[in-house]
Amino acid sequence: MAKRVQLVLNQDISKLGRSGDLVEVAPGYARNYLIPQKLAIHASPGILKQVERRREKERQRQLELKEQALQQKATLEKIEALLIAKQAGENESIFGTVTTQDVAEAIQAATNLEVDRRGITIPDIGQLGTYEAEIKLHSEVTAQIKIQVIPS
Repeated sequence: MAKRVQLVLNQDISKLGRSGDLVEVAPGYARNYLIPQKLAIHASPGILKQVERRREKERQRQLELKEQALQQKATLEKIEALLIAKQAGENESIFGTVTTQDVAEAIQAATNLEVDRRGITIPDIGQLGTYEAEIKLHSEVTAQIKIQVIPS
């Protein structure tokens, strides 16, 4: 059985690893594909130190992003309820629906925070009333806010 070769990946490769990962592969795979395509380089002590420094910088960046998300969560939870005005018909039903874009714009107007609308989860809103929305600010930070739909 041939000896395996240790490499450090330069790019994400599906079913093998992410950029900066130390992987062991067959010598032929390394020699014929990964190294010529510049997808990986041989693992040496210097390269491993560079990879470790890069990982530490990325970890620090993620911590800063999480802190920022926690501050945004505190700001959002200070709001009693976001008011969204929609045209209403009879039986308190609204014309159209409340979208995540409407919620993002209401947050922008109320707190001056920019929130990505793709991170907002709202129930189907078809009538006037109060609803709960969930806003994902970070992979580990989620805020709950109340949305109050009022007639315009």
